[in-house]
Order: sequence, then structure tokens, then C-alpha cells
Amino acid sequence: MSEDLLFTLEAKLDELLRQCSRLQQENTALKTRESEWQQERVRLVEKNELARTRVEAMITRLKSLEAQ
Repeated sequence: MSEDLLFTLEAKLDELLRQCSRLQQENTALKTRESEWQQERVRLVEKNELARTRVEAMITRLKSLEAQ
């Protein structure tokens, strides 16, 4: 192989390695964000369920007051 061809191949390989490293970092960051969003979703579902339970309890109390 000629020296120019080896130099070009080496440059392309270096660029591929840089891209691979960048993609690995990006993938790690995305997985972290996904995990945070999943945890937030769980908190919001729990909060929503608590609010629903409280509203239902208020409705029940209002109905019982209305019946008196």
C-alpha cells in the first residue's frame, strides 16, 4: 500500500473512533435521561392517583352531606 493510502485510511479510522466515542457518550446520556423520565412518570402517576383518591373522597363526603 502506498503511504498516501495508509495516511487516508488512518485518518478515516481515527474519525470513526471519534464518532464511536461520541455516540457512546450520547447513548449513555440518553439512557440516563430515559431513566430520569421513567422515574418522573412513576412519581406523576402516583401523584395523579393520590389526587384522584382525594377527589373521590370529597365527592363521597359531599354526597353524604347532601343526603343529610
